[in-house]
Amino acid sequence: MSNDREFKTKFWDSIRSDMTAMVGVAGVSPRPMTAQFDGDRPVIYFFTAKDTDLAEAVSTGKEANVTYAAKGHDLFASVNGTLQIDNDRAVIDRLWNRYVAAWFEQGKDDPKLCLLRFDPRDAEIWKDASSFVAGVKLFLGMGDPKEDYKDSVAHVNMK
Repeated sequence: MSNDREFKTKFWDSIRSDMTAMVGVAGVSPRPMTAQFDGDRPVIYFFTAKDTDLAEAVSTGKEANVTYAAKGHDLFASVNGTLQIDNDRAVIDRLWNRYVAAWFEQGKDDPKLCLLRFDPRDAEIWKDASSFVAGVKLFLGMGDPKEDYKDSVAHVNMK
């Protein structure tokens, strides 16, 4: 993977499949959240309750970080952007599913329901560069692992 587009594509494909990331803002420790996606838009949504620390912290929008590790540990990302409340009913209707419904007794009309919108700005994305060949080269003292890994990390603009 040698260009930003490939790293971004791999990130979006992976997080859309795994759907779990750590979300945090200043003053609120990162917590695991289930990512939701509205089509192919480069935006990540998270359902939560209005009375959580995270929802209360972003009532006016805040700089946030989404930290992601693929289930297979073949991709990692630290994504910076803006997190804000976006209770657009049309988006809630599109994203609503039985897993979200399980958390809100009154369904889409539950007064605690809160939809958070994360707009990514930039990210550092790493792919797992470990392989049998890399291990053998390291064992035999061949090559420079830092040099071999340089094409496995990228800082990309997510817009």
